[in-house]
Amino acid sequence: MDSRQAILSRIRTSLKVAAGDTERAATVARRLQERPQGIIPKRGQLPADERLTLFIAMAEKYNATTERLTSRGTLPQSVAEYLKQRNLPASIRIGADARLTSLPWHNAGALDIRHGASDGNDLVAVSHAFGGIAETGTLCVLSGPDNPVTLNFLPDHHIVVVEAAAIVGDMESVWANLLKADGETMPRTVNMITGPSRSADIEQTLLLGAHGPRALHIVIVGTPA
Repeated sequence: MDSRQAILSRIRTSLKVAAGDTERAATVARRLQERPQGIIPKRGQLPADERLTLFIAMAEKYNATTERLTSRGTLPQSVAEYLKQRNLPASIRIGADARLTSLPWHNAGALDIRHGASDGNDLVAVSHAFGGIAETGTLCVLSGPDNPVTLNFLPDHHIVVVEAAAIVGDMESVWANLLKADGETMPRTVNMITGPSRSADIEQTLLLGAHGPRALHIVIVGTPA
């Protein structure tokens, strides 16, 4: 008997259940299948327009900046303007997400676009979020070659694109959408991002960029659903 089986055997003994308890196994399987939903706060149960307004308010409350675009097609110009306003070099890092790589980046002028994971020498990264959570102003970003997880932590500035229609009221809804996403494999990591990185561990002084980007800019595309 290996260590795993030994541990499970001791747990079954303490619970006074047999290894072949089919009724108990069926109960567990049924509960996993049904996935009963917990209580959802009223703040997360809003009409689409109010939900988007709440998302923006909460994101900005936690020091993120926001911007709205009617379509992704104008994102390159928006990114170029962000860099210009903050006196940043005309250089960004993106992954392999087709929603980003297919955009007309040549419309943004002389913009240097680097692809793949960050090595820590990038000032600005652009990612695409799976969704957003209105009640906390949180972004849900999935790991993978399309959006390397290093882009969430290493650059000083993180620009994240999210579809307005993918912004839901609560965290439970984001997980539900992820579990039912057609053609999607479960990511190795799901990063929940609320505002730029910050810490007040030392003398209770708020420091932005303590463990990740010191600036988070959220670009919301389209209209809420």
